[in-house]
Amino acid sequence: MNSEFQAQLLVVEDEPKVAAFIKKGLQTQSYAVEVAMTGEQAKNLLTSSRFDLIILDVNLPDITGLELAEYIRARPSQVPILMLTALDTVADKLLGFEAGADDYLAKPFDFMELLARVKVLLRRSAVVQQPEQILRVADLELDLHERVARRNGQTIALTAREYTLLEYLMRNAGRVVSRVDIAEQVWDVGFDTGTNVIDVYVSYLRAKIDKNSPTKLIHTLIGMGYVIKEK
Repeated sequence: MNSEFQAQLLVVEDEPKVAAFIKKGLQTQSYAVEVAMTGEQAKNLLTSSRFDLIILDVNLPDITGLELAEYIRARPSQVPILMLTALDTVADKLLGFEAGADDYLAKPFDFMELLARVKVLLRRSAVVQQPEQILRVADLELDLHERVARRNGQTIALTAREYTLLEYLMRNAGRVVSRVDIAEQVWDVGFDTGTNVIDVYVSYLRAKIDKNSPTKLIHTLIGMGYVIKEK
């Protein structure tokens, strides 16, 4: 059986028509869908039920979607979060990703694009990780089971987006990956490669991974992309 068609989805959206539109569309694809109109309703549902993906509007009547995303990640939870918002600047996207969003879709949106992103996020989260599976580059390790990064034995605090980016780089250790590669594999469908979001996130990651170590692992090859390796 395909696990995608059994997925439990939570839609957090305070506009009744939008919420009903999303719910109906997803149900036609055989997803089970719950709707919360406020952040508090969402928190109650998250306490009582398990969800495979959350579609989260930024503008809620009680708390913001950013605050709710931070609450979800603090539980902690790695459930994929697809954030919806009428705001579509690079700064807005960075705020969403920093809060814990895995993907970002601006309103108004086409339902088929929403569905494509839902499927990609569900496929990614459904990948079974082997117990104690660890990626290593020099003294940097990424525990795929615990979803924790460590360098020289010290735990490194990463956001969900930073973790995904680091995992992609480490799975391709020694190989140069382009911005387009990263956009397709880390940011998924429809990412605007014309923005500098990827460069910003590589900088965030480099600051956390390399800042306190004499050996730099994340390297930029101008005009080509990025690579993680020992020099």
